[in-house]
Amino acid sequence: MFVTAIVANPRRNGRFDVVVDGSVAATLSLEAIERLQLSVGAIVDERLRAAFQRETSIVATYDRALNMIALRARSSTELRRLLVRKGEPAENVDVAIERLLRTGFLDDGSFAKQFTRAKALGGGLSRRRVQQELTRRGVARDVTDSAIADVFAEEHIDEEGTLERVARKKLKSLARLDTAVQRRRLYAFLARRGYDSDDIARTVRSLMSSEPPADAPAAE
Repeated sequence: MFVTAIVANPRRNGRFDVVVDGSVAATLSLEAIERLQLSVGAIVDERLRAAFQRETSIVATYDRALNMIALRARSSTELRRLLVRKGEPAENVDVAIERLLRTGFLDDGSFAKQFTRAKALGGGLSRRRVQQELTRRGVARDVTDSAIADVFAEEHIDEEGTLERVARKKLKSLARLDTAVQRRRLYAFLARRGYDSDDIARTVRSLMSSEPPADAPAAE
């Protein structure tokens, strides 16, 4: 058996169909084609057929990973967990993650900054809550600390000011409820965003001009 053609796949950008005796035997990346030293006329033995199967499987996992991070930014650990959960072979996932990191398509530092900016500015989360969320997504502590410090400095985020802003906004949505219910729900809302209980108490007291209940509810 011989390689009779190597042509661009019409549906997958950057992928090439390796044709053996008139039939597509593999769909590979250019890097794999070069590494396997493929060319028209090359003899296809059992070793090469096994390589075709392995590389085609790896490319499929890589492309799936690329599609996932195109839809939504993810940390490397988060992406790894998702791929394995979706049934991708662990060895393929390792190769895909390594390639994505090497090419810069996957970058935990950039992800952590993007996440922090979105959650702290858009979601009103505290430093502590952002830290918890990034840790849950598998981002290393040093990467997380650096990203949070950079974003809070770059965006001049004042956590006390953010706490008051999100509290005021939430309180407006609770206007039709009685005072006790307002206070309880506002406490829970702010606690879920990771703010310190003393800071919450002070803010609620200031906004509602009354002392909060001694047994303020925990975050839901």
